[in-house]
Amino acid sequence: MKTTFQYDHYLLYEDIKNDLNYFVQKYPELCKAEVNMVTQEGRNQYAVTLTNQKTGDALSKPGWYLDGNIHAGEVTSASCAMHTIDYLLTNYETDAECRKMLDTYTIYVIPRVSPDGAEKYLTTPYSLRSAPRNYLSEEGGIKGEDLDGDGVIRMMRIATPYGAWKKDPKKDGSMVFREPSDTEGTFYDIYPEGVLEAYDGDENLKQKKADWGLDFNRNFPLGWFPDSRQPGAGAYPLSNPENKAVVDFVLAHPNIGGAAIGHTSGGLLLYPPGTKPSKDAPGSDIASFKAIAEMGVQELGYQPLNIFDSFMSDQTHYDSGALDDWFYQSQGIPAYTMEFWDVASKAGVPRVWAGKPEEPQKTLERFNAVMDWVKKNAPEYYADWKEYDHPVFGRVELGGLNIKYTIQNPPQKYLAAECEHDTKFNLRFAKAMPHLTLDSVQSETIGDGLFRVTAEVGNLGFLPTNLTDEAVTLKVDHPVAVSIEKAEVIEGKKVNEIGSLSGFSRTETGSFYGNLTTFANAKAKKKVSWIIKGKTGDSVVIKAAQEKSGHAEKTIVL
Repeated sequence: MKTTFQYDHYLLYEDIKNDLNYFVQKYPELCKAEVNMVTQEGRNQYAVTLTNQKTGDALSKPGWYLDGNIHAGEVTSASCAMHTIDYLLTNYETDAECRKMLDTYTIYVIPRVSPDGAEKYLTTPYSLRSAPRNYLSEEGGIKGEDLDGDGVIRMMRIATPYGAWKKDPKKDGSMVFREPSDTEGTFYDIYPEGVLEAYDGDENLKQKKADWGLDFNRNFPLGWFPDSRQPGAGAYPLSNPENKAVVDFVLAHPNIGGAAIGHTSGGLLLYPPGTKPSKDAPGSDIASFKAIAEMGVQELGYQPLNIFDSFMSDQTHYDSGALDDWFYQSQGIPAYTMEFWDVASKAGVPRVWAGKPEEPQKTLERFNAVMDWVKKNAPEYYADWKEYDHPVFGRVELGGLNIKYTIQNPPQKYLAAECEHDTKFNLRFAKAMPHLTLDSVQSETIGDGLFRVTAEVGNLGFLPTNLTDEAVTLKVDHPVAVSIEKAEVIEGKKVNEIGSLSGFSRTETGSFYGNLTTFANAKAKKKVSWIIKGKTGDSVVIKAAQEKSGHAEKTIVL
């Protein structure tokens, strides 16, 4: 796919800033970038608006939302978001699809929700969940550090007769579980490469709880629970300014009708609800979610899953406070969490998601298969075990993967492919938004100076103008309004609220004795009429508008 910039490396903050500045200067009528908030470390969270201002302002068109890097280490998502921006702008003049997209829709992008966290992840050996801010930190345990100075925090194995691991006798470099009958030999504990903090002589070691423990995807208002239930949730919903800025942005742009939220990894398209079984959600909504997700299967090869049914392993104390649930279960907006990159499938041992914890032996089998794949396909991200003199533990061994760019994100040479496939899905998803049209506007003379004006208003989109039945239940749906202007109305309302218009997703289809049939077409259009006073040759204007579905306008001469 043709782009201005290359997506063969991960983007630092200055890269994103400079690329966005380029786009704003190069395409001022198509691209606007605003500072959505400024982080604690002084970086901008950017919000980008893509649309052709000549064909209407941003809020007058169906809107669609895209983001990345709610989680600091999931940097693939920011690259994917920037790639979509790049592709649409770079190809606007030469590609009919890109031109129609920006002429007809508005695309909103927050490419990096957590600039501070991502910068820490990309420029140091450290990993973190969302932001480099201390949060409920606790002393004691092994803290990850790059001991040997190779820029990576790998695994550290410590020989101990109490260890649960042993070297794999069949494969050099791999580890296997110690069997119950293993009483002779050398056994190991495995921790992150690191230092022992606040050591008090207790031999019962543990991994230190992360100091930077905030999890932005547990801080959104829908289904928020305190840290005692879900670590990283924050002091209260939207206590993180980065989270609040995202929610404020969405609420300030009421035309947003769909959302793709960028994460890694696993090769999954997760769709809500995430706080209750899918059977308890409106069936028509779930059917639409599945149909849109199928486009993701086609473009990305990812597996679609309902969050609660299949992704949650604990359906009693489930994780929530996530952005996708807030979109759907408070705003009625279809939203997907995109879990980019699936190294396990490439290694031939894909994860089977069944809504329950996986057996440890299967997890180990997958890890070793992934390590073999990395050795063969991206050896620069693997290091053999080597001895190291630890200041506390004495002789230890360091080795293994750079998990940042093998498991959590793709090796950089595989990044562009992820970006391209995601952009293709994003464009298809955005096209599913509801889209108002005025099919026909007619007038007829019914008396001296009296005319009947009739307009047929339709929704050409896949989704209904109310987006979901959940939106109706929540009472956040808004009717389509049809108005007549430059006319003296004698009969009928000057502004008619005609309720919702179904999208073609609601057409009932099937077969009858082998023949394909439409049982009932979607109620995707309605007729509105007025009797007005005027004279032949006068012009009147008919307008249709709805916040999620855009505006349509036609002028007719009496």
